[in-house]
Amino acid sequence: MDFDLSWVLWGLPIAFVLGWVASRLDLRQLRIENRQAPKAYFKGLNFLLNEQQDQAIDAFIEAVQKDPDTSELHFALGNLFRRRGEYERAVRVHEHLLSRGDLSRAERQRAQHGLALDFLKAGLLDRAEDALRKLEGTPYEGQALPALLAIYERTRDWVQASEVARKLDASGHGNFAGRQAHYLCEQAAGAPPGEAERLLREAMEIAPEAPRPGLEVAALQRRAGDEAAALESLLRVARRAPAAMGLLARPLAEAAQACGRQREALEVLEASYEQSPSLDVLEGIVQMQRDADAARGWYVRHLEREPSLVAATKWLAGEKLEHEQFHPRVQNALDHATKPLTRYRCAACGFEAKQHFWQCPGCQAWDSYPARRVEEL
Repeated sequence: MDFDLSWVLWGLPIAFVLGWVASRLDLRQLRIENRQAPKAYFKGLNFLLNEQQDQAIDAFIEAVQKDPDTSELHFALGNLFRRRGEYERAVRVHEHLLSRGDLSRAERQRAQHGLALDFLKAGLLDRAEDALRKLEGTPYEGQALPALLAIYERTRDWVQASEVARKLDASGHGNFAGRQAHYLCEQAAGAPPGEAERLLREAMEIAPEAPRPGLEVAALQRRAGDEAAALESLLRVARRAPAAMGLLARPLAEAAQACGRQREALEVLEASYEQSPSLDVLEGIVQMQRDADAARGWYVRHLEREPSLVAATKWLAGEKLEHEQFHPRVQNALDHATKPLTRYRCAACGFEAKQHFWQCPGCQAWDSYPARRVEEL
C-alpha cells in the first residue's frame, strides 16, 4: 500500500494549531491562578493590618491552597495561628514546612525557629527544648539561647542553666556572671555542707561583687559554729557590696555578739547608716546597744532624718504613755499599719513579699528586690 504524503502535509499545520491553542489555554489558566493568589494574599494582608485576624487566616488559607509551594504564606499563616493561640495548627504548618524537600537551608532554620516558638508558647517545654537545641550554630542561636535559659530556670535545672549562661556570656550577649553565681547558689542550697561551700566559693570567684554567695557562706559557717569566720565573710561582703548592707545588718550583729567583736561590727554599721540611713541597719545598731535608752535614742535619731512610721512605732513600744491602759491597743493598731511598710518590693513588677528574694516569684527577674523596705523606697 502506497503512503500518501498529503496526510503529512495536512497533519503538520493541524498539530501546530492544536499545540498553539493548548499553550494559550495553559497560559490563560496560569494568569488566572497567579492573579487570584496575590489577590488572596493582599486581601489577607489588609485584614491583618486592620487587626482582623480571623479573616486574615481565612484569606491566607485560600492563598496557600491556590499556591501550596509558597513558603512565605506558610510562615505568615503559622505566625498568625500562634498569635491566635491555635498552637496545634501552628505546629502543623511549621512541621509541614520542615517536611518539604525543596526548602532552602535558611527557610528550614526559620521553620525550626517557628516550631520552637509554637512549643514554647504552648507550654510544651520538653519539646520546645529539643527544638531550640537544634538552632544552636544557626543565625537563630542568639534568640534560642535566652529561651533555653528561661526554660531551665522555670524547671530549676541549674546545671543546664549554668551551661547556657556561659555560652551567652562567651558569645557577647551580655554579662551573665551574676546569673551564674545565682545558679551556683541554688545548687548549693540542696548540697551537703562541703559541696555547698565549694559551689559558693566558685560563685564568689565568678561574681566577686555579688552579695549572695558571701551571705550564704556566712550562714554555712554560723551553722557549723564558726562565728568568727562568719563575721569575716560578712565584713568582706560589706566592703564589696555596700548596697546590700540592709541584708547583712542582722547576721552581722548576731555574729559579732557571738564572738565578742561588737565594737568592730558597730563601727561598720554606723558608718553605713551615716552614708545611707536604712531601717535594717538601724535595727542592727539597736540590737547591739547595751542600754535600752540608748537603743530607743537611735529611733529618735532616725526620725530626725527620715519621717518613718516604722521607727516611730518601734520607739513608742518602749514609751510610757499618760493613758497607759490604752497603750496595748494603740501599739497593736500601729504594728498592723506598719506591716505593709516593712515588706520588700520588686522593682520590675511591684510584687511585694515579707522576705527578700533573689529571684522575684512574680516576674522571675533576678536581683530586682532592693535591700530596702517599702517605706524607704
